[in-house]
Formats: sequence, C-alpha cells, structure tokens
Amino acid sequence: MKKLMLIGKVACGKTTLCQYLTNQSIKYKKTQALEVTGNIIDTPGEYVERRQFYQALAVTSMEADIVLLLHDPTDMTFTLPPGLQAMFQRPMVGVITKSDLIKDESQLVRAEKNLALAGANPIFKICSMNGEGIEELIDYLTKDTE
Repeated sequence: MKKLMLIGKVACGKTTLCQYLTNQSIKYKKTQALEVTGNIIDTPGEYVERRQFYQALAVTSMEADIVLLLHDPTDMTFTLPPGLQAMFQRPMVGVITKSDLIKDESQLVRAEKNLALAGANPIFKICSMNGEGIEELIDYLTKDTE
C-alpha cells in the first residue's frame, strides 16, 4: 500500500482507520502529535481545524504518496475549506467515515459535497468498525497508477 497521510477534524475517524488498516485493536485514542504507524501518518485533528497548522500539513504531506481527507457525515458543525487540496503536492482522496451512523441521505450528500469542494477525488464511504467499504478503499490505494 502507498504511504498515506490522514487528515480531518478531531474525532472524524483518522486513528480508527489507521488502527483498522494496521490490524490493531480498535480503541479510542486522541492523537496529540503526528504519529507514524507503518506507512500511515496520522495527524491531530487540530491541524486541519486551525489554519496556523496548515504549513505543518503541507510539509508532512511530502512524506506521503496520498493524502486521505476524512469527514464524519454526522458532524454538522464543520465545513472543510474549499480548495484545501491546492496546498498539497499529492493527490487527495476523500473518505466519508462512520457510514453506519448515517441517518438520512442528506448527511451523505453534504459530506460528499464538502469533500469534493475541498478537492478530494475520488471519494469513498467506509465504516472502520465493521469494515464496510474499506476493501474498495484498499484496492484503490494499492493499485499501481504509474
């Protein structure tokens, strides 16, 4: 699998996805600083929530092949900055997390729109708790695009 950098708001599912992809037990853990597990860079949610940390994200992304922008569709308080992808020299893939908690289609539509406006393409819908959609994400991340 390619080297990944996971970004997104606090509690959107970055660490849980990292745990799933690295076959660790799934348990809540607040990421306080950049953490590297295998080929995954897990970033604190504050890095995407506060513009003063954008430079740290841009610099760190140079160590990754792909930036994964994660978004919790049940969180109605956060909108990703349009054009966020422009600060990275890497492709940005959107990941809608917590698909098992989606209560109506409007949550999914809003999440897809926010990720697309941020510049993420393609966009995957997953659940790290039950594995839904993760196989498709892994297939994309492991395919040879060269």
